[in-house]
Amino acid sequence: MESSVAPRPESSDAARAAFERYVTPEIGSLLRAARALERDAHEAEDLVQETLINAFRAIGRFDGAHPRAWLLTIMRHAHYNRARRRRPATADDPEASASVSMPASRDPGARAERAAFREAVVAALATLPDAQRSVVELVDLEGYSYAEVATALDVPIGTVMSRLHRGRHVIRRRLDDDGLLTPEGR
Repeated sequence: MESSVAPRPESSDAARAAFERYVTPEIGSLLRAARALERDAHEAEDLVQETLINAFRAIGRFDGAHPRAWLLTIMRHAHYNRARRRRPATADDPEASASVSMPASRDPGARAERAAFREAVVAALATLPDAQRSVVELVDLEGYSYAEVATALDVPIGTVMSRLHRGRHVIRRRLDDDGLLTPEGR
């Protein structure tokens, strides 16, 4: 029976093997989380790269338990450090932070309605404070669990739930004000 605890890599070969086992399978998840934290796609990729470098440096101290949570914690720290180093961002592109996908249709009217709905959701999402926007993106768009988001953002699960509720409420209210919600969606 294989142990869930990672061996302590004493050599670069052992470190590479541990990295391949625990980190490489999570790269897609890291990229999705980074896109929720960073509005710019290039910044998100840079954040993932910094996370991977930091993870490789720390792989010898990793116990093998919960690699995604460990990596999201590294990412959160890297994100905070990057935010401290950079100047305040000027106009952000809300389209870079989220995409809402709906099934394709050949009906031009239905496609136009979906496009208007998608634009309204992106606009509503962009108006949220960063803390709420990040939670909504991570849970609703990327499919992370409340626990994973709580770990990634270093907040209690109750805070994740509260921010998600408030963010969804704002988005729902904006869509309702724009006449884009059906009575069931209210």
